[in-house]
Amino acid sequence: MKIKLLIFLGLALVGIHGMSAPADVPAMDGWTDALDVAIGKHEEYVAVREARIEALRQQLVQAGSETPEFFRLNAEMYQEYKAYICDSALYYLSRNLRWAQQRGEQDAADETRIRRAHLMSAAGMYKEASEDLEKINPSKLSPRLLPDYYECYRHLYNELGAYTQDTFRRSRYYGLSVAYGDSLMQVLSPATALYLERKEMKAAGSGQLEEALKMNDSRLAGIRPDTPEYALVTYHRSQLYRSLGDRQQEKYYLALSALTDVRLAITDHASLWTLAQLLYEEGDIERAYRYIRFSWDETNHYNARSRSLQTAGILSLIDLTYQAMQEKQNDRLLFYLWMISILSLLLIMAVIWIYRQMKHLSIARSHLEQANEQLQMSNHIKEEYIGRFLKLCSTYIDRLDAYRRMVNKKLSGGQTEELLKMVRSRDVLDTDLKELYENFDTAFLHLFPDFVEKFNQLLQPEERIILRKGELLNTELRIFALIRLGIDDSSQIAEFLRYSVNTIYNYRAKVKNKACVSRDDFEMCVMRIR
Repeated sequence: MKIKLLIFLGLALVGIHGMSAPADVPAMDGWTDALDVAIGKHEEYVAVREARIEALRQQLVQAGSETPEFFRLNAEMYQEYKAYICDSALYYLSRNLRWAQQRGEQDAADETRIRRAHLMSAAGMYKEASEDLEKINPSKLSPRLLPDYYECYRHLYNELGAYTQDTFRRSRYYGLSVAYGDSLMQVLSPATALYLERKEMKAAGSGQLEEALKMNDSRLAGIRPDTPEYALVTYHRSQLYRSLGDRQQEKYYLALSALTDVRLAITDHASLWTLAQLLYEEGDIERAYRYIRFSWDETNHYNARSRSLQTAGILSLIDLTYQAMQEKQNDRLLFYLWMISILSLLLIMAVIWIYRQMKHLSIARSHLEQANEQLQMSNHIKEEYIGRFLKLCSTYIDRLDAYRRMVNKKLSGGQTEELLKMVRSRDVLDTDLKELYENFDTAFLHLFPDFVEKFNQLLQPEERIILRKGELLNTELRIFALIRLGIDDSSQIAEFLRYSVNTIYNYRAKVKNKACVSRDDFEMCVMRIR
């Protein structure tokens, strides 16, 4: 038995260590992945809590029921079950209440009754909670328990006001809840977490949402992200953002609260099913369905009537929508099945058609052979023309050879100065280039007679190009004429116009700076000129 106890204590310590390690808080755009991963690891978190519970159970077996240790261990079991399984938490509170009554421990009995009444009111057992509180004499109550006593009554009447169908009683219950809340604030220390919480709730209720957010900031700064308190504070923060109309922040803090609940294996929660409702309203049915199903399973595990009633309505709505979506998907799949069947039939028909076409192709091949004979005759004619072309090339080569012999003769005769004069002269080259550009300008303007006018329309009025007398195109216009013909590589343009590449870049940039359209769109506009 001692060995088992040590084993369970070891598991509990591992679990506590795992729970105490700082948890990662996902970024605004990463909460969906973090929450999905946590839900996938849900069984691991439950195993940690179960290990702690089993370790405490073994200690209870060893402890005598007459000792204060028995009372303390029952209280710890209640703490483990309080947000995990409602029935079990009530069972251990009831054991402690009997223990305190049998020994005349009035303070311990009052504390246990307050805890049990609070848990009962949260679980929808309003009559039972009221009976427990009526057995407590507030005038004889220990001062340290007065805040818990007033908070329990405030919570009970607030729950009654939320769930009653009687309008008159609702107003009465809410009035009593406010009255007990006022009494609570009078006995609470301003340094306590409950004081800050109630102050925040009061500010939010009176519409002072920015002030309530500042109070929530203070609460959030004082707690770790891996505690039940963090889940509660982030849930309250989500409600503030809901009132402010900030849907993204509301979802984010609901997700942080739900993520903490899942990691701590807390089954008494409202964050996840509230988040599922928001996702449903946004049309994310698949994720909403997964979350609400998980939340419903956790609620059933917690086993509290009020929680089941809270979740049942939205579960039913999401479930019906999800089933309708599934039916629609099934109909779509059936449609695709019919389409595949029809396509398969068409494929079979296509195969038959191809087989017939292959027969026709066989016949066509014989016709093609006859056509090839005719083509060979046509090729013979082409060969004749190619021979003529080769002969012309040979003649041109002979002319080049004659020029070579003339140069050689002059060199042999010592007529180097005359030869150098011929080589150094650019007259022939300049004449040929001038003739080339004139031919280019004439041919281009024959294709695009309005090019100069339409090109100028792309420039600012004061920057438009005015040609000299007798000039068809200038250098700038030739550059963009080549671009209009599809030659937009600056090195090719430079080679044709006998300029450096940098000069062509500068011309292009200079003209674009004069444009009345976007620089990026200028050359595209030139390409559209007809």
